[in-house]
Amino acid sequence: HYFDTKCLMGDYLYLIWRLFQVRQTNCLHKHVLGQPGTFMKSLTHSFTGAHRWTRFARVTTLIGVVAGAAALMTGCYVVPVQPVNNPGTIVYAPAPQPTAPVTFAARLYPANDLAASYGMVSAVVTNDLHGRGTFSTAINGENFTGEATRVAGSAREGVANGAGNRGSYINCRYQMNSVTLGSGQCKLSNGALFTMHVGG
Repeated sequence: HYFDTKCLMGDYLYLIWRLFQVRQTNCLHKHVLGQPGTFMKSLTHSFTGAHRWTRFARVTTLIGVVAGAAALMTGCYVVPVQPVNNPGTIVYAPAPQPTAPVTFAARLYPANDLAASYGMVSAVVTNDLHGRGTFSTAINGENFTGEATRVAGSAREGVANGAGNRGSYINCRYQMNSVTLGSGQCKLSNGALFTMHVGG
């Protein structure tokens, strides 16, 4: 808000006017009511002095008003506060999703004694981004290839089945947290169990 100086300037001018009135009244009283026989002379002198005083007062008043107004404006000027810019609502766009098939790694860790002898097994998975994929791995010197398919009615869960070149097979169930990250369990035809970590 700006400081309103109109009221203060009005009081300032009224005070100057009252001082002039008192000065002129004292002057007239001194000369008119002075010694007898000098009434007209004193009255003429008083009006002449009052006229001179009036011209002097006008100049003084003008200087005083300008100085007073400058002082008031200098002391009371308030810089307006700039409004804070509202950045508005920030909308974060989702990360772009790949449109071509994605290939990533998977790791199978032993989950029982039968799988312990195989140690950690690496696999390669390809996701076609349409609910299907392929995988390949090698366990104890046997190569496995197979397919992965999303479970009907689910956007994350799927099953994978593969066959080895020596007659073994492997079955897996998994759940994907994103296109390339997930986890699951796999079981070999001989009963070996693995915990599967996809991606990462």
